[in-house]
Amino acid sequence: MTKPLTAIAPLAAALLLAGCAVGPDYARPELDLPQAWSARAASAAEARQAMPADGAGERWWSLYGDPTLDRLIDEALVHNADARVAAARVLEARALAGIADADRYPSVTAGLAGNRSQSSLKGAMPRPDDLPRIQNSYRGTLDVAYEIDFWGKYRRASEAARADLLAAESARDAVRLSLTAQVAQQYFALLAADAQEAVARRTLAGREETRALFARRVEAGVAAEYDLHQIDADAADARARLAELTQARDRHESALALLLGRAPRAVMLDSPERGTPGALPAPLVPAGLPAALLLRRPDLQEAEQRLIAANARIGAARAQYFPSVGLTAYLGSESTAFSDLFSGPAGIFQFAAAITQPIWNAGRIGFGVDAAEARREQALAQYRQAVAAAFKDVRDALAAQRAAGERLAAEAARAEALAKALAQARLRYDAGIASRLEVLDVERNLLAVELARIDSERARRAALADLFKALGGGWPTPAAG
Repeated sequence: MTKPLTAIAPLAAALLLAGCAVGPDYARPELDLPQAWSARAASAAEARQAMPADGAGERWWSLYGDPTLDRLIDEALVHNADARVAAARVLEARALAGIADADRYPSVTAGLAGNRSQSSLKGAMPRPDDLPRIQNSYRGTLDVAYEIDFWGKYRRASEAARADLLAAESARDAVRLSLTAQVAQQYFALLAADAQEAVARRTLAGREETRALFARRVEAGVAAEYDLHQIDADAADARARLAELTQARDRHESALALLLGRAPRAVMLDSPERGTPGALPAPLVPAGLPAALLLRRPDLQEAEQRLIAANARIGAARAQYFPSVGLTAYLGSESTAFSDLFSGPAGIFQFAAAITQPIWNAGRIGFGVDAAEARREQALAQYRQAVAAAFKDVRDALAAQRAAGERLAAEAARAEALAKALAQARLRYDAGIASRLEVLDVERNLLAVELARIDSERARRAALADLFKALGGGWPTPAAG
């Protein structure tokens, strides 16, 4: 007995030494990242002032200083359909990871069987005279099956499933981040629509009042009908503009209600509540903030976990080349009488081991490895593209933030100048040195500028949401001093 054991010892040692997962181990791809952002960096004091009180920026929208927006975003995070789907996908991925991990362990089952059979008197084989023609048989066993994972097939599959779980969690976080930005932007679009509608209503009321005054002057013969027709046209233009703004406000209300995950009745009939945003700071990227921090963005983490999963599945595919070692065993009892089934003499057991080695399968395994490697290359390209797109998002968001601020300042200055021009035009008209048409022309320009100024303010707040979305949330606040 010693010699056979000595002969198989090297094989057993080789199997144990080879008991590691085949396939490439994951290494993060090298990326040519910038060292810092190209936009002007903020000082530590500016960054602390810009960031919310939580420091980490997890509730970045609190910097708007609007409790109503805070409540609406909290509602959306709980009830929005996309957020709920993403959360359910995490549960699904967690269950699938548990299934993949369970394959690494033995399976144990219990069985209890009974049968009653009758032998033929005319069979090809003679039946012994002492053997009853009708026989009963009962069997109860505890069965164990286990495949030794020498080559890491199941370990790689479990690694891939865990990466899929982390990817699902990152996808959920990406949905939540995108949702918070969308709710904030839609909320401010609704506030802007309210403000524009109010300006249009005031303008229409003023033009209708002017029209009534001119109608009396025309009847008295001190004004020309030509001016009255112009005033009528401007009043009709104001009514048309008001109708467009009212329609836009209704669209923003229904879109916001849908983002909040409200019921169809609420989407159809209810109007989301409004608040009053506080003064908006101008957050800039803090000085010294590394550009590599962007890799924590949820969508980039999801793409990297997809790459890790694809890499692990290459090892699972390559493991098919090697032998599989399976162990089976059972322990139980077997008897012709159920009353004797659990007695000592009825005891049975079996232990078996089997090794199977693929010899020829028309290249099936090789094709499987090729397919796994191709999927890894796809995931790698998608990861690199996602990183590049993320930096593009940041660059665009920083540019939009800067441009929105400049546009708002310019529109505010323009509105102030036109307001003064309108006051002077009215004085000139009252003095009889300017026509009513000149006053109407300045009023039309002022209305357009007021609407543009309101939209510029909305764009600035929306650009801030885009910036935080592009950065993956907030950023660590620099320490004081």
